[in-house]
Amino acid sequence: MGKIIAIANQKGGVGKTTTAINLSAALAEKGKKVLVIDADPQGNTTSGFGIEKNELDNTIYELLLGECSVGDCIVKNICDTVSVLPSNVNLAAVEIELIDDENRNFILKKEIDWVKDSYDYIIIDCPPSLSILTINAMTTADSVLVPIQCEFYALEGLGQLIHTVNLVKERLNPTLDMEGVVFTMYDARTNLSSQVVENVKSVLNQKIFETVIPRNVRLAEAPSHGMPINKYDPKSAGAESYLTLADEIIKNK
Repeated sequence: MGKIIAIANQKGGVGKTTTAINLSAALAEKGKKVLVIDADPQGNTTSGFGIEKNELDNTIYELLLGECSVGDCIVKNICDTVSVLPSNVNLAAVEIELIDDENRNFILKKEIDWVKDSYDYIIIDCPPSLSILTINAMTTADSVLVPIQCEFYALEGLGQLIHTVNLVKERLNPTLDMEGVVFTMYDARTNLSSQVVENVKSVLNQKIFETVIPRNVRLAEAPSHGMPINKYDPKSAGAESYLTLADEIIKNK
């Protein structure tokens, strides 16, 4: 049975989508079959795999509204053994569309239950907000992985996110766990990055991954080419760090 990991942080610009794309590709390189679910209306994970997000008939939006089945909207084996459940800007309307649906927090879980045994890992890229999409991701997931940018405001909002995870665990998904925290955009040349890491470790009672994702130009360039970093520049520091993170995730299973 596949392990389902939601990648969440309501703060934007922390490397959530970068982690969703590149961790998925790294897991595939390790021989795992992976489904990536783009639950963010920006659709950056979708385009990061080279999928034309605005030319799709079926996306997660149509799936959540019951207009198609999960099999209809998965783009299969887009990169090695990575398949993608895509998203685009239409998804922004889903909150209003589902406002009267009493089962709205469990729609994604019900659909993913049909296919979860076909994958070793399912990675969900959450939007940068604590919305119905994030709640759907957390009711579907086994665990939550939190990317934290190595910057001064790293801890801002993190308490709220952990509170939300605990609330979902208590009321909606009793098996939900914290996968852990991964530091992103680490710059070894600055004292700030190492101070942030030490600061978070001292106040956060959560698993913190040993792998640290560096600030890396090639990592930033890869999405504009529609490729994960292990395809765009396999020898880069970014590619190597996501392969190491994949090893840690596999050990966690």
